[in-house]
Amino acid sequence: MITVISVGKKHDSWVMDGIERYQTRLKKPYDLNWVLLPHSALQDAAARQEESERILSRLDSRDFVVLLDERGDELESPQLASLLDNTFTASRPITLLIGGAYGVDDRIHQRANVVWSLSPLVFPHQLVRLILTEQLYRAQQINAGHPYHHN
Repeated sequence: MITVISVGKKHDSWVMDGIERYQTRLKKPYDLNWVLLPHSALQDAAARQEESERILSRLDSRDFVVLLDERGDELESPQLASLLDNTFTASRPITLLIGGAYGVDDRIHQRANVVWSLSPLVFPHQLVRLILTEQLYRAQQINAGHPYHHN
């Protein structure tokens, strides 16, 4: 199972439709568990610190943590598929993190095993969740040898 911890409100209906389209196709071990944490009522660094503390409290020492951040490493879909497959083979729980509007603090960056950028562009968090779900489905299909992904 893959856990996605995301700071922000529940999925909007238009996002939920897209997420469900891909999530229902995911099979073990790619099945998703969503943990949605509310935004902090604070601002800037104080919000970043409070939200980061809540994220850290949800992590286990065994978790393989992938932080989504536009300043992270860009991975091609086959690279993501390989990363996930290797982590599943090592029997490590996978946790993907989507921080809040102010990002996450250095403790999260230090805890992350991988910092992954979907794009150098900044997307709304709701859209990131949808793109992430599709990319997990794509990784599953790549690792299964299915022709969904074309090189």
